[in-house]
Amino acid sequence: QVQLVESGGGSVQAGGSLRLSCVISGVDIWRNCLGWFRQAPGKEREKVATIRPDGLTTYAGRFTASKDNANNTLTLQLTDLKPDDTAMYYCAAYSRPSISCGTKDSDYHYWGQGTQVTVSS
Repeated sequence: QVQLVESGGGSVQAGGSLRLSCVISGVDIWRNCLGWFRQAPGKEREKVATIRPDGLTTYAGRFTASKDNANNTLTLQLTDLKPDDTAMYYCAAYSRPSISCGTKDSDYHYWGQGTQVTVSS
């Protein structure tokens, strides 16, 4: 059974930091594409970062994504948070091994339930 469980969200003031985690079971994260996405109220879900099987990550600006194959865990370090970063953050995974990783949410097959990040000014 595949499960993705995020944690670490919360409420912070602008300029603050948070560290999100995602524990994955039922997926070989060492050979599947992984990603972090977010969705703000009234907006479409957007990519935050992707992590290739070889560990190479693509991310936007202030955020850093990483994975721990031994512990089947993803992390997303959020720094210098701004009110526009307020959203539900999701981790996601491919269902099969792939060398190239997509950037659209439709490319990913498994999703967590999300963790809320709220940034106040």
